[in-house]
Amino acid sequence: MRIALFPSAYAPWVGGVEELTRGLAFQLAGSGDEVEIWTLRHPHTLPAQEEIGGLRVRRFALPLPDASPRSLLAFPHAARAGMRELRLAADEFRPDVVHVQCFSANGVYAAALRGTPLVVSLQGETVMDDRDIYDRSLALRLGLRLGLRRARAVTACSAFVLADAYRRFGLPEGRGTVVPNGVDLAGERALAPLSVPFDRFVLGLGRVVRKKGFDLLLDAFARLAPHRPGLGLVVGGDGPERDALAERVRELGLDGRVLLPGSLSRAQVAWAMANASVFVLPSRVEPFGIVVLEALRARRPVVVSTHGGATEIARDEREALAADPFDAGALATAIARTLDEEALRERLARAGEARVRAFDWTLVAERYRSIYRSVT
Repeated sequence: MRIALFPSAYAPWVGGVEELTRGLAFQLAGSGDEVEIWTLRHPHTLPAQEEIGGLRVRRFALPLPDASPRSLLAFPHAARAGMRELRLAADEFRPDVVHVQCFSANGVYAAALRGTPLVVSLQGETVMDDRDIYDRSLALRLGLRLGLRRARAVTACSAFVLADAYRRFGLPEGRGTVVPNGVDLAGERALAPLSVPFDRFVLGLGRVVRKKGFDLLLDAFARLAPHRPGLGLVVGGDGPERDALAERVRELGLDGRVLLPGSLSRAQVAWAMANASVFVLPSRVEPFGIVVLEALRARRPVVVSTHGGATEIARDEREALAADPFDAGALATAIARTLDEEALRERLARAGEARVRAFDWTLVAERYRSIYRSVT
């Protein structure tokens, strides 16, 4: 099949949607499908086309209007130009299906691209956007409703995300299906060590934004630190809240106990996962949590937030411990249990290693391929 994967963002950006699109693309292409990546051209200085990892990446300038008079005046011309570029790409590649991952302007324009079956996969963008864009943008809310009606198949990464589509965006009950994100279980992963000045450490990973809850993790760690002098905290990732997080470290008197290394390479992430004493996902809300899969793959004990879809991956007292991150005491207690109870650590690691096999990209890609066949 010829498949156009259409995420809201792709390389050189690094994040959840980019990683899941990359994983799906390589699995489909490795099985003989023809795959192109279509995505938004942001910033505009990025090339309109290039090859990344053997896959053709096309980027489109696809504007949405805002409330300013200037934007409203310029929008019709810019929208026609963007739609023209998209149609030219469709005429050239002739995809059997266009698959939107993480609905933004990409989904609005894909819904207007007639003649090609559309699959929409929701990845938590309606609840997890840094700026709560779906609460502020009428264009996006209307565009998503149109896209869900136009799509021949709708999937969501978790039941939590699917319920939001039913409740707020008009998706008829029972029409969507949950297809989780995947993780690569094949082959060895390159490791690049971090310079960590601790005997052992708690690990958090992700974009440093408020919804990821790293400030809540700091509050929980502050309760543990006085009683565990050799324990540190590593929060890997970058984002607009990183400076505020560093200031919070100073306020809590945790200088020298917390490492904020910024963005990490895949090899550095793999090393951190392999060497962490426990991985913690402290999100205020989390649609899915690909990093949880990576932690299970690395046989790490895991503590996950009770808010969102992460507990659908790693279930409380089975593959992980679940805690409310707003309750610093409860989060600290869950982390302490994984540090202090060796039998618990081993039980969670074994169960997690078995659980993660259900999220192998080969299985997830085959589920998507079955959906592609059904809509074409």
